[in-house]
Amino acid sequence: MSTLELHVDVGVPIDTAWEALHRVEHYPRFVEGVRDAHTEAGGRAHLNIEAGGRAREVEAEVSDRGEHVMEWLTTGAPELAGSFAFQPVDENTTRIQARLEYDPETVRENFGGPKGFAQTNAIERLVRSDLEHFKEYLERA
Repeated sequence: MSTLELHVDVGVPIDTAWEALHRVEHYPRFVEGVRDAHTEAGGRAHLNIEAGGRAREVEAEVSDRGEHVMEWLTTGAPELAGSFAFQPVDENTTRIQARLEYDPETVRENFGGPKGFAQTNAIERLVRSDLEHFKEYLERA
């Protein structure tokens, strides 16, 4: 498994950012490739995504762990796991730490794309871009 950790500081209070992360139906506005998303019973999220020219449905178990930490784990292929941790920088600024655990070969098999180091770079660029889009989404609201 590979692990990627990135963070972004957003110009909103922690509660505003935290509430926005829980609005799964808004994910298509800031997560690349997500075409539709909604919550389901039992703390699950269902996402219709398009990546590498392939349409897929992905289900994930989502749970809050401790103060301002959300963890998620896909329930089928591809096997992915991650978390978002929110920390107040000051009254109106929040640091969002994103963590993604994945097997590069499994991601390539399910979504296509380059192999090896190029794929790792592509995944990092995608996650960084999604964090920046989330920042823009939050700061525009």
